Amino acid sequence: MSAPRPRPVSTLVLGVLAAGLLAGCSGLLSRHPALVDGARADVAILETTDIHSNLLGYDYYKLKADPTLGYERTATLIRRARQEFPNTFLFDDGDTIQGSVLADYQALARPVGCNEELAVYRAMDSVGYDGATAGNHEFNYGLPFLSQVTGTPMNVDGGTSKRCAGPHFPLVLANVASARDGKPLFKPWALVSKTIEAYTPDGSKLAVPLKVGILGFAPPPILQWDKQKLEGRVTVSGVVEAAQKYLPALEAQHPDLIVAVLHGGLDDRPYTPDMENGGWHLAGVPGIDALLLGHSHTEFPGPHYAGMQDVDAERGLVRGVPAVMGGFFGKDLGVIKLALVRQGGKWVVDKADTHSEVRPICQPAVKGKAPDCVAPDPAIAPLVAKVHEAAIAYVNTPIGDSRVRLSSYFADEGDMTALAPINAAQAEYVRAELPKTHPELADVPVLSAAAAFRTGFGGPDDYTDVAPGPLTLRSAADLYFYPNTLAAVKTDGAGLKAWLEQSARRFNRIDPAKAGEQALINPHYVGYNFDQIQGGIAYTIDVSKPAGERITSLTYDGKPVIPQQPFVIVTNNYRASGGGHFPGLDGSNIVLASPDGAREILARWIERKQHLTAADLEPTSWHFAPLKTRGPVVFRAAAGKQAVAAAAGLNHVRQLKDHGDGTATYAIDLSP
Repeated sequence: MSAPRPRPVSTLVLGVLAAGLLAGCSGLLSRHPALVDGARADVAILETTDIHSNLLGYDYYKLKADPTLGYERTATLIRRARQEFPNTFLFDDGDTIQGSVLADYQALARPVGCNEELAVYRAMDSVGYDGATAGNHEFNYGLPFLSQVTGTPMNVDGGTSKRCAGPHFPLVLANVASARDGKPLFKPWALVSKTIEAYTPDGSKLAVPLKVGILGFAPPPILQWDKQKLEGRVTVSGVVEAAQKYLPALEAQHPDLIVAVLHGGLDDRPYTPDMENGGWHLAGVPGIDALLLGHSHTEFPGPHYAGMQDVDAERGLVRGVPAVMGGFFGKDLGVIKLALVRQGGKWVVDKADTHSEVRPICQPAVKGKAPDCVAPDPAIAPLVAKVHEAAIAYVNTPIGDSRVRLSSYFADEGDMTALAPINAAQAEYVRAELPKTHPELADVPVLSAAAAFRTGFGGPDDYTDVAPGPLTLRSAADLYFYPNTLAAVKTDGAGLKAWLEQSARRFNRIDPAKAGEQALINPHYVGYNFDQIQGGIAYTIDVSKPAGERITSLTYDGKPVIPQQPFVIVTNNYRASGGGHFPGLDGSNIVLASPDGAREILARWIERKQHLTAADLEPTSWHFAPLKTRGPVVFRAAAGKQAVAAAAGLNHVRQLKDHGDGTATYAIDLSP
């Protein structure tokens, strides 16, 4: 009998290891039995959206602390939610890198280098994210900047092939692709796996893996809004089409859940591929288990969406799909509490035990007291301290002075002091530049359109208010809130009237015979779409008439405007390319697309003036048609500002009631 052949050492080692692993697995299996039907788990999907680089509770326009906003307080809510829920995933819904003075400083004043991570991403990485998508404002600074700061090489004109410092979490975007090769700029989807706590039907605790797939979407109109930066470089598809295209590949990875991360809101009108807020329709695509929303700068669940078909605006369901939209500017955290139950060997969402909520960083103010806000996360401020101080120094650069108060407190009621400098600067720029490329338009009247970006939507401090005295870059940034570029369009008298009619939708129709209070402002028509046009024109708005029939008098140079009369109107790239759905504005009639930002044009205009006086500003170009009403016509604005209205010549405005939260109800007398 021959001796047994010795096994190689490696085989002996592998055998021992295998035996040990089997023993270990046996122990694990005995402690954590296989999942069976009836097992349950609660998973919290946490969402931030529309942070707009508001990292700290600080107002760069007023140079003071503001505890009612800022990611540093949202981070506190995130940490609390993680303590409350053992199983959490955290996602960001876009509009992250743009929207504050700090953001502009890092993109325009002192652009970050390839090896330098953007401040907002540093802050987010300190908290820890599982994924994010891109919003429309991610594209405002151009594709080269976006490519660099997200650490994403892009095969587009101006894109970088280098992998620079970017966020430490995946960015997904399914509906924006390179025009060169048709490939998405970012990965269309990603998988995130975590071990979660679950419970068997008898209550035994398990530690089991959960695999979540995420699919990202930007609003399709970005190709209009940032046409100058994106046209010919990218293609954009509708959100439903993009979901249908990429869901099969994601589903082939067998995720337990699929979360759609859409930078968009809810619109239940018939679907079109260029729909701005396609969330309602996206919720109808089979395979999506949860929906994250944004862009609309509001909250879901919430009263804004009450009554929308197939939407539960209290529990947070859209066509049966759990959904959330967590506010803006770091004011809130969105939370979807998903109740999962094991059925047929898969995790299924138990809709009856699932709900969404929006958690604010501040509780509402009570009369005489400041808002009750959570404390900031102490880890955030040190991470961004240097760039924060640099941004403050940057906006304090002197550019001139003013003898006029420039305010938007009553921009809806006829105070154009905050808009007149913008209109004057824009018109002067175009009158100088347009003849260089379009000499045939040299004698065409140039008008200018501007809207007040800050009209109280974000709270009682969300107004432009530049006091008489020194002017700085901060003043220009306060007057012109967004980094739009300037654009000019060719139109005629009919187009001008249609433009003004669209703007006048800002107002509700007022019934003169009604005895009770009537609200002047239409809450569904945003303030930044109320364009007010200057340049030698005068017009009247009759709020007793239906929308579309309110411009009852329109003159240029003292004479009635006729439909065929040619005009060039200066606006911004957003409006000229179709933003706001103004009639006749779709980008096709742009005659000047400036590479210069409207804010920079305004700052240079102020520098040339040096001393701004009332003589430099055209008077208000419009007024309300006289209207005798039985009951008061009212609106809401910042409290204690009646003297501001009077100084602007609005003596027919009076404060009725101070609500104790920084706002007040005012009445406006429209009588002859």
